Amino acid sequence: MRQIAMYGKGGIGKSTTTQNLTATLADMGN
Repeated sequence: MRQIAMYGKGGIGKSTTTQNLTATLADMGN
């Protein structure tokens, strides 16, 4: 969650970055 918050600080593409990072973490975790 911290990584998502850090990468999400940039307002531009925040949603896309969060989605991509979440998908990557989920893929690695599962």
